[in-house]
Amino acid sequence: MPELPEVETVKAGIAPVMQGRVIANAQVNRPDLRWPFPENMAARLAGQRVLGLRRRSKYILVDLESGETLLIHLGMSGRMLISGHMVGDFHHAHPAPAKHDHVVFEMDNGVRITFNDARRFGAMDLMDTAAQDDHWLIRDLGPEPLGNAFNESYLIERLGGRNMPIKSALLDQRIVSGLGNIYVCEVLFRAGINPKRKAGQISAKRVATLVPLIRTVLTEAIAAGGSSLRDYRQSDGELGYFQHVFQVYDREGQNCVTHGCDRIIGRIVQSGRSSFFCPQCQR
Repeated sequence: MPELPEVETVKAGIAPVMQGRVIANAQVNRPDLRWPFPENMAARLAGQRVLGLRRRSKYILVDLESGETLLIHLGMSGRMLISGHMVGDFHHAHPAPAKHDHVVFEMDNGVRITFNDARRFGAMDLMDTAAQDDHWLIRDLGPEPLGNAFNESYLIERLGGRNMPIKSALLDQRIVSGLGNIYVCEVLFRAGINPKRKAGQISAKRVATLVPLIRTVLTEAIAAGGSSLRDYRQSDGELGYFQHVFQVYDREGQNCVTHGCDRIIGRIVQSGRSSFFCPQCQR
């Protein structure tokens, strides 16, 4: 499932062709994805000017002139693909409709943004922009890891006394939003913390080191266009490249990258997800 860097990359890709433009027509080709689409979604989108695009956690938020915001969740395999626009000297023509093109946005400048989702775990919803913090998918989210509200004091307080593994704590969207399995594995390796360690038993000093490491890993991943493992593509159809510099994720059985370490990267399952780590470098 796309995590914060992938969602941020997709948002940045579609913003130039949507922001300030009018959705001339919206085509909704099925009644639902992971959940039913909102009532009269196509009609509520058609004719609306896009005021701006934002990201909250793993959701893309499209603010409309109507006072509503379109929430987009990419799910496991969702893609936002752009066609009908110029990239340098090249024109990306509209492709033929594909089987899993579930929602299509026709913009007033001739650009088309197609939401394609083969596994149908994605979702869209419309909400009152002014009341977005009360939306059931947003109201319980923790602070953004790249924002000022996420700092050393906050994380030390939230992890204090918790009996859950640190891996599970960092994946808890109520503690910090947007982090997923890939980047938590990478962060814990850089911090030298075993994913099985109880969050409340890690010293405040070591917890504090997680904050800049989280920001660094996410920033590096965004710059690389995210990580492409299976279904993820950027809005122009290109792959992300951060997977080429993974230090532990998906490297089970390979040598640790730390100079002087002769151990092999291991894998355990925590809450149904694979955790990759070095048993020597991470304590």
